[in-house]
Amino acid sequence: MGFAVRKRGFLALLLPLVLALLFVQSFSTVVSALNYTSYRQVSSMRLERIQRHLDKINKPAVMTIESPDGDIIDCVHKRKQPALDHPLLKNHKIQRKPSERPRVKMLKKDDEKRTKKSNVEEGVRDSWQMWHRNGTRCPKGTVPIRRSTVHDVLRSKSLFHFGKKQVQRSTSLARRTDAPDVVSGNGHEHAIAYTGSSQEVYGAKATINVWDPSIQVVNEFSLSQIWVLSGSFDGPDLNSIEAGWQVSPELYGDSRPRLFTYWTSDSYQATGCYNLLCSGFVQTNSRIAIGAAISPVSSYTSNQYDISILIWKDPKLGNWWMSFGDNTLVGYWPAELFTHLANHATMVEWGGEVVNSRANGEHTSTQMGSGHFAEDGFGKASYFRNLEIVDSDNSLSSVQSISTLAENTNCYNIKSSYNNEWGTYFYYGGPGNNPQCP
Repeated sequence: MGFAVRKRGFLALLLPLVLALLFVQSFSTVVSALNYTSYRQVSSMRLERIQRHLDKINKPAVMTIESPDGDIIDCVHKRKQPALDHPLLKNHKIQRKPSERPRVKMLKKDDEKRTKKSNVEEGVRDSWQMWHRNGTRCPKGTVPIRRSTVHDVLRSKSLFHFGKKQVQRSTSLARRTDAPDVVSGNGHEHAIAYTGSSQEVYGAKATINVWDPSIQVVNEFSLSQIWVLSGSFDGPDLNSIEAGWQVSPELYGDSRPRLFTYWTSDSYQATGCYNLLCSGFVQTNSRIAIGAAISPVSSYTSNQYDISILIWKDPKLGNWWMSFGDNTLVGYWPAELFTHLANHATMVEWGGEVVNSRANGEHTSTQMGSGHFAEDGFGKASYFRNLEIVDSDNSLSSVQSISTLAENTNCYNIKSSYNNEWGTYFYYGGPGNNPQCP
């Protein structure tokens, strides 16, 4: 083998080595359709470092569930979850539930009927996530955590980059100060709606249409999410809380849409991560696995499915809570993680984001949303509906005025509107590369 291995540690080292060999042998088959042909030699030292990291984030399981899509879901005791490894949370007492939920302002009778009769949400309710299909659930007092593998880490740029957004802000670009999170020179493209930057915001909600957009290159992604933001948009102290669905072959090893969360308190530099891939987000729910596949998904001119996500700041303890679907509490981002968001948010954004790596010298064909432009409308283009924000009174109300932005409308675009049923809403997305988007 070329290096000395003590007998006691032999099996611990052998497993990642075998996995790495299998990884190299099988990886070309898995991602050949994604035009990924870059291979790297993996040293035994790097595999040891990866295994040590996995041992930290993959906590001992009370029970393990194998999902039909190949995911391994570990049911981990809630007091053993990764969040509590964070140095700022050493003495953190888990908040079982928020002190109160946002109150809905002026809910009309027809809106109540719509909420009860929403066939989209009812169709999703019993099949939120693919790992539920075999009927097994995590026991009470545990939280479901998608197990990370050596394969997952090896797909990332490095161990440091594993589970992190590669967002590098460019201060040299002419920046729109009122839409800070979308103008950057790192190949990220957006189609978003956003609030003004002068108000105090304490949460946001939307119902998001779920699709499975195609990804051209393995290190690209396509996501649809809510951003809750505060801080200096050009500096190193931007705070962001994010949640939605994403397709990311690099992060998950497949092309399924998955529920995700993200957070950062330093403009995506060192703090924060996706899902539970670092310490921070405290999960309280035993039924929702963050990072697990969402099922079913929408089909062109056929059944449409969506998910509702609400993020809000607990008015008493200051933690930022997240609920999913029909008001199911998922967990929270502790106030201790943040600087500016320890007080309130100053902007909310809703919409789509893709990575355009221009792998072949031309614009990526990675799709945003459904892969169709906004003007195609319902059943064809993806949507966000019932955009709402939480104010200082912990009241939830429809967003009255939003701005929209897309960097290149020939590739991806967005069109917003309002009606009584969907409130403030928009269609968005696109195919990426096409004759008008070379």
